[in-house]
Amino acid sequence: MMRLNQMLDEAKTQFVAKTPVDVHNEIFRLIREQQQSGLVYGLQEGQQAQDFTLNNSAGVPVNLFELLSHGPVVLTFYRGGWCPFCNMQLRAYQSILPEVEALGGQLIAVSPQSPDNTLSQQEKEELRFHVLSDTNGLAAALYNLLYDVPPSIQEIMTNQFKLNLMEYNAANRWILPFTSTFIIDKSGVIRLAYVNPDFMQRLEPQVILDRLKQL
Repeated sequence: MMRLNQMLDEAKTQFVAKTPVDVHNEIFRLIREQQQSGLVYGLQEGQQAQDFTLNNSAGVPVNLFELLSHGPVVLTFYRGGWCPFCNMQLRAYQSILPEVEALGGQLIAVSPQSPDNTLSQQEKEELRFHVLSDTNGLAAALYNLLYDVPPSIQEIMTNQFKLNLMEYNAANRWILPFTSTFIIDKSGVIRLAYVNPDFMQRLEPQVILDRLKQL
């Protein structure tokens, strides 16, 4: 079976082929800038997870620490249902959900998109795990993942992709989280932390399963 990042690489190739050079060059420039900033993004392995309560696609509050009382949690932050790379990741994680649950784990995906968009994405992708709306990026901020989308990227998203993130997220500013995945044990300690400014790469599903087996 093809690995997730192989599929993402193919999607990246198609993205480059279909978008104007100045558009994808500006997106890649931001990624390089974030990667080379010298800043440490995200909570780190060995640190205590931060608790939060967010609504799922049905509007029901879901509390992280309450879920942790039942077993380890795989927590992933993604950009939104408009991002094809995110959708590929979530489908790949859905495919391992039975194995995650067999290992006593649970899966949570968090994005800043509005509850309505979260619901439509969950139904479209047939996701059977918690998909939560972090509309103003409060949970992402707790995990040191939140950043403001720079004006150059706002312009590209508005003009090239016809996407107004403030409207899509029902928020008061343009925000995104760094794409990331954490594995948190029952005691609330982060046992794996994967944070990558390059949203075209994600943590492989097999790595999640291997780490859960070690808990």
